[in-house]
Amino acid sequence: MTFSRTLMAACTAAAAFAWGATLPTPSQAQTMTLKAADVHPAGYPNVVAIEHMGKKLEEATKGRIKLQMFPGSVLGGEKEMIEQTQVGAIQILRTSLGPIGPVVPEVNVFNMPFVFRDEAHMRAVIDGPIGQEMLDKITASPAKLVGLGWMDGGSRSLYTKKPVRTPADLKGMKIRMMGNPLFVDTMNAMGGNGISMGYGEVFTAIQTGVVDGAENNPPTLFTANHYQAGAKYYTQTNHLIIPEIFVMSKVTWDKLSKDDQALVKKFSREAQMEQRALWDKSVADYTAKLKAAGVEFINIDNKPFYDATAPVRAKYGADYATLIKRIEATK
Repeated sequence: MTFSRTLMAACTAAAAFAWGATLPTPSQAQTMTLKAADVHPAGYPNVVAIEHMGKKLEEATKGRIKLQMFPGSVLGGEKEMIEQTQVGAIQILRTSLGPIGPVVPEVNVFNMPFVFRDEAHMRAVIDGPIGQEMLDKITASPAKLVGLGWMDGGSRSLYTKKPVRTPADLKGMKIRMMGNPLFVDTMNAMGGNGISMGYGEVFTAIQTGVVDGAENNPPTLFTANHYQAGAKYYTQTNHLIIPEIFVMSKVTWDKLSKDDQALVKKFSREAQMEQRALWDKSVADYTAKLKAAGVEFINIDNKPFYDATAPVRAKYGADYATLIKRIEATK
């Protein structure tokens, strides 16, 4: 009996040891690869900043947390990728503010014309209390997303087949705008005829005269070859200065330890600043390339365009008057 009990105890202990030997250690159990996604191509400032963030996480956690980037819309458009992020299939996503608006309406304020005086003002806002409050609202919303940080999407200005210096010059001109009534209303108020159109259709539309121009930043004008379609004049209205955002799936966030969450927040802030430096260099490089290709950059007095769009700010900003005053007061 004693032998049987001893043998049984030994067998049990051996089995327990063998089973235990296959269990992951606590550090192994938390090993994860974060899948990050963006519609922008490899090498784009936003993509590079997130890749560098991943390298910092891997180094700080001794390889326990890694990041794999999927750029160039390989995982779908923004709408599809947001849905994947909400369920945890994508862990980190850089997205425009448009799809965030329905769940956190306050972010729509950033989409209004001339709500920022210039890019420096926009950066002061997103770096300060207002920017953090917006991230916190996204995190607290039902969207199942955690707001990590902001990215610079540049200033959007007009590029057209004929030079534009005043709102009167836009009369009768059809200008492609992003598919949002606010943006179409903005162009109509500025003196043109806002045409909602998919981004992929713009080159042919300019080339064939369906539209007389569009609006975006210098890197987009160059990489999309819209200047080759005939848009040779770039009028620096800077009517829209819209920041972009990067988020983490709340499903993933809740699996991280407090220390790992703190690391993600720290490196997210650094990514926000790094992307900005990369963006500024990108704008300078593409501006030089556009000028070399014969695009004329036109500096103007923005005030007539600002004054013309006052009704748009009044219409879309009525519910956020206090927030708009805080933005205006930010130095």
